[in-house]
Amino acid sequence: MRYTIEHESRNSIRLHAALTRMTEAEADTLEYYLKERLDVSIVSVNDRTGMVFIKARDIASRREALMRVLREFSFDDPEALSLVPENSGRTINRKYREKLLFTSLSRVMQILFLPDRIRFGWSIMKSLRFVLKGMKSILRGRVEVSVLDAIAIGVSLLRGDYNTAGSVMFLLDAGEILEEWTHEKSVNDLAGALSLNVDRVWLKTPEGEVLTDVKSVRAGDMIVVHTSNIIPLDGKVVSGEISVNQSSMTGESVPVVKQPGGYVYAGTVVEEGECIIEVKSASGRGKYDQIVRMIEESGKLKSESEQKAFHLADSLVPYALLGTGLTYFLTRNVSRAISFLMVDFSCALKLSMPLTVLSAIKEAGTHSISVKGGKFLEAVSNADTIVFDKTGTLTKARPKVEKIVTFNGADENEMLRIAACLEEHYPHSMANAVVKEAERRDLLHDEMHSRIEYVVAHGIASEIDGKKAIIGSYHFVFEDEECGISEEDRTVLESLDAGCSHLYLAVDRVLKAVICISDPLRKEAAEVIDLLRGLGINKICMMTGDNKDTAGRIASELNIDEYHAEVLPGDKAGFIKREHEAGRKVIMVGDGINDTPALSEADAGIAISDGAAIAREIADITISADELYELVTLKQISDAMMKRISANYRFIIGFNGMLIMLGVGGIISPATSAFLHNTSTIASGLYSLTPLLCKDKE
Repeated sequence: MRYTIEHESRNSIRLHAALTRMTEAEADTLEYYLKERLDVSIVSVNDRTGMVFIKARDIASRREALMRVLREFSFDDPEALSLVPENSGRTINRKYREKLLFTSLSRVMQILFLPDRIRFGWSIMKSLRFVLKGMKSILRGRVEVSVLDAIAIGVSLLRGDYNTAGSVMFLLDAGEILEEWTHEKSVNDLAGALSLNVDRVWLKTPEGEVLTDVKSVRAGDMIVVHTSNIIPLDGKVVSGEISVNQSSMTGESVPVVKQPGGYVYAGTVVEEGECIIEVKSASGRGKYDQIVRMIEESGKLKSESEQKAFHLADSLVPYALLGTGLTYFLTRNVSRAISFLMVDFSCALKLSMPLTVLSAIKEAGTHSISVKGGKFLEAVSNADTIVFDKTGTLTKARPKVEKIVTFNGADENEMLRIAACLEEHYPHSMANAVVKEAERRDLLHDEMHSRIEYVVAHGIASEIDGKKAIIGSYHFVFEDEECGISEEDRTVLESLDAGCSHLYLAVDRVLKAVICISDPLRKEAAEVIDLLRGLGINKICMMTGDNKDTAGRIASELNIDEYHAEVLPGDKAGFIKREHEAGRKVIMVGDGINDTPALSEADAGIAISDGAAIAREIADITISADELYELVTLKQISDAMMKRISANYRFIIGFNGMLIMLGVGGIISPATSAFLHNTSTIASGLYSLTPLLCKDKE
């Protein structure tokens, strides 16, 4: 495709695509393609003008590479098309911009060109919608803000003041459009962030199970899911049996057993079992709508502060009606009385609070933090205790295999091949290290085992060539499975590097290898813990299945307040429960299947993005695996959100209270009260959408 450079500077470039017409879909395809292929901070494509704006540091030096990428681009490229999310938000923005523009122009045209009698008739016809809405509210036995609006408009029309009535209706329309626009856009952005988590899937082929990108799977393909896997695509079970937690999609709290013929949904979790699923819809289809529905309907979206705001808004309506009647009784002045009707607190409260929360969730997303609801940001802000898992959380996110010690004549590469074949089914930082080492050595590990079984906090068991193969902890291999070990081998085990974590592999109850994995502390861990203390977290704990010596050393290095070693999953959850009983608010940070009970028990469970799929699904918040500084950013965003909610409360109550007093005192007219009230409502909504963090904190 050809482009003309319209403007260029050191850090930005504006180009014009040589097209007679660009559709919204084509603009999205080009925009997301450039974002994927180029290391840039901003890409914006205008479908109406064909203009492409790109901003990046020192983009002038990369001009040739940029133009090459643009020349290679095609609107029909399957790779480029696959990058576009199911709903990009471009259509939403255009829809509401045009609605707002039409409403504003319509009002201007009425004022400038319509005769008074026609304007009066138009106002009466338009008022019917507001009056009927108020009547419906009363018939339902509820006195809501729509009742106030209906009375205010009706009284203005009865007094012949159609200018005030028209202004009130215009501002109500504009506020409604803005509220609907910002809410739908925020939910869309949040749903997009949650639905763009692309996982790999086990594809069933004639040659066996092949780990494949979920985007390449098509309807009719067969995929395999195991215990703890998130089901990536909608489909029908064709063989096997699984127990599925599908509460995120259907609201069912009890796991549902799925047998051949049963239907499963993308985004639900396999709690137990294994099965083959025939895919009914390819990646992305239907999942976006499910997530939007989950966000809209789930109580998770609303924080406790939002619920209080909604309750306060509804509870103030009767007092506004009482104030109207009392003012008229005392002053016999209709204008002063309807000042109570022109100004209410509910509009601003019901607009600004949700927008603040949704804006905070969206801002967290820009820092690679996925939040499932406002109540969890509030929980993070209120928390005074944080509990860390060790492996893959406080330690480096990408541990590596340092050494493989073999026993009983076993071949080192063959043992690594078997270990990788088993571990790749249950992603965890330790498992990932084994799989990556096999890849580094170019070892192919085709499916050589039968059905595998994951034993939480212990290890994995399966069969290879009719012999039981297990990999996991010392306790699992030697105590639970009672594998034998000679005195000579025991001496070798005792001499292994204590600074490494160890995975024990046994076949047919005979120890075959120990995989030594280095798991150094994250370099930022100590600083992050200090920063969290400065943000109000006064108790920092560590829970680990590792031995006491290793745990003690790490706790000392990081200045951790309390640690517990050699714990099981139930122990972690039990500790958090005891903290709750002591009146503390708790955050849990983990990445493994064994962390899921604690993640569920905590006020806010935080998972690491490259950890176990079930941990990410159960967790309330997910951060990237790159660094722990995102925990600090999360706490800052949460605290800033709560401060903004408090500031909005003070402004809305104070400003609108002042308008009521000025109206009752006859200082300002009802039309002015309505104008200032609606303007302040829109202003508070727009303010709620502004960034929470200053640039120096980002």
